[in-house]
Amino acid sequence: MRNIIILTALSLGATTALAQPAGAPAEPAATAAPAAPALSVGATVYHTSGEAVGTIKAIGANGVVVSTGSNEVTIPAASFGAGANGPVLAATKADIDAAAGAANAQRTAAVGQLVVAGAPVKGAAGNVVGTIKARDGDFAVLTTPRGEVRLPLTSFAVINNALSIGMTAAEFDAAVATATQATRPGG
Repeated sequence: MRNIIILTALSLGATTALAQPAGAPAEPAATAAPAAPALSVGATVYHTSGEAVGTIKAIGANGVVVSTGSNEVTIPAASFGAGANGPVLAATKADIDAAAGAANAQRTAAVGQLVVAGAPVKGAAGNVVGTIKARDGDFAVLTTPRGEVRLPLTSFAVINNALSIGMTAAEFDAAVATATQATRPGG
């Protein structure tokens, strides 16, 4: 399951204006601050209509990871409001799943365009971990210092117009070494 970041705009706060007597100087409108939502791992997230949207899986600096059961998406904490049953969003489960599907299709298309022979593949720290040797259906064959490695296209992301994987070069080398050891007879 891919974690897709979805940016949403949501305003659950209310603004009220104070009535002014005729001829009185205008005073600034008072803004009622919305209650802060209780965001905690395991909490159910609801749509403003009361429909369950998903469950909070993690909370981090990049936002709140919500699992809809079909997708895991990262949503900015500011997008949540406080509801009677827990945190609420203006987006339904169907809205979130549709946005995640669209984002995944865009990512897949972007990766597909860059998986060509000779293209460098960078690790999480920006170092090149290998180069694309060939595309094999839904897989790419990489040439690395440890030999050839076959990875599913879903392993790649496009960062700064370049193919990237979510591991540092050292982590990738260790994973390749472990996989190579496991595939050897007696390994």
